[in-house]
Amino acid sequence: MRELRSLPKAHLHLHFTGSMSIDSLRRLGELAGMPLHDSLVDAEGLLVPFNERGWFHFQRLYDMARHVVNSEAAMRFIVAQAARDDAAEGSRRLELQVDPSSYAPFVGGLAPAMEIILDEARRASVETGVQVAIIVAASRVRHPLDARTVARLAARHAGENGVVAFGLSNNERAGVTADWEPAFRIARNAGLPGVPHAGELLGPSHVRQVVEHLQPTRLGHGVRSAEDPRLLDELVAAGIALEVCPSSNVHLGVYHDATNVPLRRLVDAGATVALGADDPLLFLSRLTDQYELARTRLGFTDAELAELARSSIRASLASDFDKRVWLADVDAWLAT
Repeated sequence: MRELRSLPKAHLHLHFTGSMSIDSLRRLGELAGMPLHDSLVDAEGLLVPFNERGWFHFQRLYDMARHVVNSEAAMRFIVAQAARDDAAEGSRRLELQVDPSSYAPFVGGLAPAMEIILDEARRASVETGVQVAIIVAASRVRHPLDARTVARLAARHAGENGVVAFGLSNNERAGVTADWEPAFRIARNAGLPGVPHAGELLGPSHVRQVVEHLQPTRLGHGVRSAEDPRLLDELVAAGIALEVCPSSNVHLGVYHDATNVPLRRLVDAGATVALGADDPLLFLSRLTDQYELARTRLGFTDAELAELARSSIRASLASDFDKRVWLADVDAWLAT
């Protein structure tokens, strides 16, 4: 079997703080002079039984981890390390998702936070050879007016070397989807595609709401659209790609086991699927692990894994030229 770390791929679903490893978190804890709770650095403890999994357990740990990201140095470290980690896994492009309002208080406001992240993304791209692009995401647990502020910030920095898309993350059960429509309109008018979360914690009806009101180009997760064949056909016909994160689905209790993740069903229906790691810090599983899971637990052949890698590249927001180059790299991997 071919080496999956060398398979050229794009990484389209990775969160800022969640991109770290436990060792990286320890380093930032030392930098901040803050002790870390045992639950954050105990790999065995993070692998909770199925009946204890769920969103609130995850969010509590994520918020605890975010407390150590309280300086420009910490923010730069996260971007740089995410790029290095992706480079080691054969990733050609990383689209890193961040809500800058979470870190703005420590660096003088939203604008400085955004500029720090974008500056480090450009620097890390040169250092690693991985194209690091930034997705700005609003949060469902904040007021929709906050989302408009974040969308305006993203719009001011839109461009090839700036922000490439606008998302909506956090608990899918929070709020009313239509309330975020104005924020997505602001982003869309600035040329930023919509990449909101939908279809992991909630099912097909929620996916339909997100598609109707937010007009996404991609869906963060979208995996539960497999429960409604008609909806899935509509997503395929509309060309809406799905950022599927199998390890996340299992750790959050959406599926009992990796073998229950309907990746095969999505692919067989013709969906454009990009595998993503989501939050390696808490799920203890990086990008290549998702391909390994598809191979060993779901029976994907090397040819099928190569097609998943191609799908991730096609669904990325990179230039057509870069996509052609990377797709040729995938062909070369498969030919070896």
